[in-house]
Amino acid sequence: MKHHIFRTAWAGILALSVSATLSSNVIAASREDTLVIVSGASVNSMDIMRVGTNRPSYQVAVNMYDRLVSFGIRSEGNGGYRYDSTVINPELATSWELVDDGTAYLFNLREDATFWDGSRVTAADVKWSFDRAVTLGGFPGVQMSAGGMNSVDQFEVVDELTFKVKMTSSNKLTLPDLAVPVPIVINSKVALANATVEDPWATEYLHKTPAGGGAYMLERWEPGEQLVYTRFDNWKNGPLPAIKRVIVREVPNSSTRRALVEKGDADVALGLPNKDSKELSEAGKLTVVSTTIDNSMHAVGLNMNFEPFKNVKVRQAVAFAMPYQKIFDTAAYGLGAKMWGGASTSPTTTVWPQPFPYDTNIQKAKSLMAEAGYADGFEVPLSIDLSFAEWTEPTAILMQESLGKIGIKTTINKIPGASWRTKALVEKGLELHLKNFGGWLNYVDYYFYWVYQEGHLFNSMNYMNPELEQLVDVTLPMAVEDPRYEKNIKRLMEIGFNDVPLIPIWQPTLEVAMAPGVEGFVNWFHRQLDIRSFSKK
Repeated sequence: MKHHIFRTAWAGILALSVSATLSSNVIAASREDTLVIVSGASVNSMDIMRVGTNRPSYQVAVNMYDRLVSFGIRSEGNGGYRYDSTVINPELATSWELVDDGTAYLFNLREDATFWDGSRVTAADVKWSFDRAVTLGGFPGVQMSAGGMNSVDQFEVVDELTFKVKMTSSNKLTLPDLAVPVPIVINSKVALANATVEDPWATEYLHKTPAGGGAYMLERWEPGEQLVYTRFDNWKNGPLPAIKRVIVREVPNSSTRRALVEKGDADVALGLPNKDSKELSEAGKLTVVSTTIDNSMHAVGLNMNFEPFKNVKVRQAVAFAMPYQKIFDTAAYGLGAKMWGGASTSPTTTVWPQPFPYDTNIQKAKSLMAEAGYADGFEVPLSIDLSFAEWTEPTAILMQESLGKIGIKTTINKIPGASWRTKALVEKGLELHLKNFGGWLNYVDYYFYWVYQEGHLFNSMNYMNPELEQLVDVTLPMAVEDPRYEKNIKRLMEIGFNDVPLIPIWQPTLEVAMAPGVEGFVNWFHRQLDIRSFSKK
């Protein structure tokens, strides 16, 4: 009880402290024209293409830079909106067409689009930006590659306002891949003026100083504390946003974020735990939007470099030993879509994600362990990311108890969020771990490209299956209308079902609370706020 009182009191002190800071920051601007957002995430760079840039930083690309195209938006009917992966809208490009027998896209750029310094946005800026994306390597390069864009030779300046993207063959992902946050258009004149021989792509400059033409400009960035945006009033690439100034305050404590939005000191609380979201929704004083994240699953990863997990029967045993319903009730508070209890090991539809054919069955799990030669079980660390302790910690505790029933003894390894990406995704050294991946492009084969293909960033399981490798390579560029597409997708899912290097638990939701009168939240696949759509009554 004493610990609970201490935590509650400390959350109150933090709320008062942050509230005072927020209030002082807003004095200079009209509260009606300023949106105050509280987020638990920390922005570590202004440059999405920089090696090591984290997910929270993607908001910079979304709000301060433009892309050639963007996805559409549709109403969710619950106070919020969701991006529409089936619709591609103009942004910097006014129009585009497939040319060269479907192996290239020709884009016509806006005549009135300018960067913040007033210079015109040209096809040369687009080429320099795309060349940079495929040259710097790392995640941005792989993301571009998913759309068939690997080389600077594929990008051509036709004239000042006409730009061409060439593929080796037709690719269904090329156009939608240009709508994700990576292919931003940078003011190449500013970047080159700040480049050096050692740093020809101006990575050090752009790390701290954006050079774009997006709807918002950088007013101030205080790493670890806040990011302040100011509207670019000459923005021409969409409807001018209603909000003139936006303060994104980093508030790691979720209780404090909740308190700030409840008191009216913040307008939007991003990434609330499911428990808080459910309680606030039931209270009815705030607008709470809870929507599933497309192409995303909370799951268990089983690393193939750990000897017992090389045996498929052991992996299936773990899948049957999972206490799914208890986890969903305790860690998710019943919010999200269940990913267990599927009817068959052979999928009948291409809907994704869909429940895997496993449910809690301890006796079956014990039989599989015995068949695999592990009747006496084994010991293994169970690693979790403390950045997402709200769901990883209760899930791990419930797993620990249930796996113990089939002889698998686990010790919970709590890894700080700052180290998680390196240990889980780069080094791929965690034997048994809780993970999440959400695909930016809403296709099944795109999910398998990132999570199941050998060596790819989110394949933290070190999984490799030759048939799957070949299927992904063939299917990724294939049109959905191709007669082979459905067959290939079902086979990919069947392999995932049976080999089960990844055990899905549930499809998570994105939880956002908004003060009365605040509107315009859009659930984007990248899980960052697009502040261009917000307004206040």
